[in-house]
Amino acid sequence: MRDWLKGEPLVIERGNGAVLWDVSGREYIDGNSSIWTNLHGHNHPKINAAIRRQLGRVAHTSALGLANEPASLLGQALVQLANPRTDLAKRQSRLAKVFYSDDGSTAVEVALKLAYEVARRTGRARKPRFLSLDGAYHGDTVGAVSAGHIDLFHKAYSGMLFKTDKVMSPYCYRCPFNKAKPERGDARDTRKCNFECVDKVEQRFAARKKRGSNYAALLVEPGMQGPAGMIAQPKGWLGRVAEISREHGTQLIADEVMTGLGRAADRLFASHDEGVQPDFLCVAKGLTGGYLPMAATLTTQEVFDAFLGDYSELKTFFHGHSYTGNQLGSAASLASIGLLNTAATRRKKLAANLRSESKRLWVLPQVGDIRQAECVLAVELVRDWQTREPFELVERAGIRVCDALAKRGVLTRPVGNVIVIMPPYCTTQRQVKKIFSALHNAIDETLTKNG
Repeated sequence: MRDWLKGEPLVIERGNGAVLWDVSGREYIDGNSSIWTNLHGHNHPKINAAIRRQLGRVAHTSALGLANEPASLLGQALVQLANPRTDLAKRQSRLAKVFYSDDGSTAVEVALKLAYEVARRTGRARKPRFLSLDGAYHGDTVGAVSAGHIDLFHKAYSGMLFKTDKVMSPYCYRCPFNKAKPERGDARDTRKCNFECVDKVEQRFAARKKRGSNYAALLVEPGMQGPAGMIAQPKGWLGRVAEISREHGTQLIADEVMTGLGRAADRLFASHDEGVQPDFLCVAKGLTGGYLPMAATLTTQEVFDAFLGDYSELKTFFHGHSYTGNQLGSAASLASIGLLNTAATRRKKLAANLRSESKRLWVLPQVGDIRQAECVLAVELVRDWQTREPFELVERAGIRVCDALAKRGVLTRPVGNVIVIMPPYCTTQRQVKKIFSALHNAIDETLTKNG
């Protein structure tokens, strides 16, 4: 905090497309979509118009005992997106119900509370507990933090949290089971292993069963773990893990707050890339196109029915938010979803441009791994690529590189020693070239010349 107070904050005044301007008129490419939220670009005319139209009617009314048209239409649209017509090989049941909240943390919180109570009421788990990945981050509310496993963020609050278990993450670049030597390419492509990380998941479930209980749910970010270090999962991992979860009668929570809506997958949801349909699907960040805070937790009819009963039974899901189903957020979300079909071609072009332009970074000895999940690309910085030796946290390598990037007109934030490149879908090839030219020079200046 003290370091932040020493400098002058960068004050953004306006934006258009993939570009932001500060109060001094300086121009920047929004290299991380304003913390992973913006899908179609800033100041998009169709989303702007949708919000203005709704603002002329009503901005907000309570969803407690009331309904509104935008939220109802959005629920229908989300259910349609979450249930593609193509069959999902490992699909358990249709996602048919939507519960609105305010952000990614609360979307996960809703899923955790629902999954816990379903496991308890149906007898799936005698003492319901959750399993998540090492390095997991699912938000900053108490339940989400309990399911997280990043000491830097979570350890200070350990006394407030409930017990959860963790299992190794499929971090190919630093996996102890990966026998491949360092090469200049995505570590997933050259890995030499037998999916021992999947075996670890099976062992966790078996150990829990031996103690006479089961997990209420397995919680994962499909496709790529974000704050863990942008860890991109190898193809086949999620499908295998989901199958293990099903075999043990454990619910699957897919946290697609960052990865969903086309960000980190060929399909709109990373789960579906692996033929997996979760029991709970959490969406936020890009839901409104990056305009307003809104989130949704999708689930099945079976889960809904577990809370269905007469008033005297007190089976109601006692959870709610003041701004649940907000009309402005719903209007923005409907407009954003309406743009997804036309954005499909842009997404493919952006993913191809990121893949192509990032290759120029391999000449730098401080670039250890470049991993990509469609429109998300991560560059892991190391002291030397041949040894994979990481920079110490106190060296602030990622922060220093991002500071140098900002001076070159590109804004993003690191996750530790990992530089995150996640621009809006509208980002042009020319802008992508500028991003990686600036990143190359920022790494070279910061870590090669200045050490």
